[in-house]
Amino acid sequence: MEPLKIIEKYYDIRSEAYHILVTHSRCVADKALSIAKAHPEMNLDSAFIEEAAMLHDIGMIFCYAPDIDCHGTYDYICHGYLGADLLREEGFPRHALVCERHTGTGLSLQIIEQNDFPLPRRDFLPISPEEQLICFADKFFNKTKLTKEKSIRKIRESLSKHGEETVLRFNDWCKLFLV
Repeated sequence: MEPLKIIEKYYDIRSEAYHILVTHSRCVADKALSIAKAHPEMNLDSAFIEEAAMLHDIGMIFCYAPDIDCHGTYDYICHGYLGADLLREEGFPRHALVCERHTGTGLSLQIIEQNDFPLPRRDFLPISPEEQLICFADKFFNKTKLTKEKSIRKIRESLSKHGEETVLRFNDWCKLFLV
């Protein structure tokens, strides 16, 4: 599977949104692959990690986020499950799980209900080691300072706004992936 071919089916390659998506996703993929390489004992699927990391944010095109050249109608928090729906239609159900489970450190049904997020009422928590790794690597990069890697302290500060559960999950991943 060629992730760029799928991206190019939905994004104009001359658009800023395409540039942002591909640059951000490449940073996430490279970080995740670097961590996977450092942990051969985990026996992670590197080919899948690269593909899924490149596609994890494909749903942003359906959302309204003009600062990243996305002019859709959905709230940005919906980009995960929208991307998952798209990838399922394309025949990639395993990759779709990464899309819908990567927001924050994953979103529990409790967090979705507490915040009344416009999301389907179910857990969106990364389960497989590959899902967790891509979600973890994604936290180090944003879409406005594309290639600048965030510090662990900054990530924790940002996550703390969304409750202790998200920070604890991130801390567990630090122990798992950075040791």
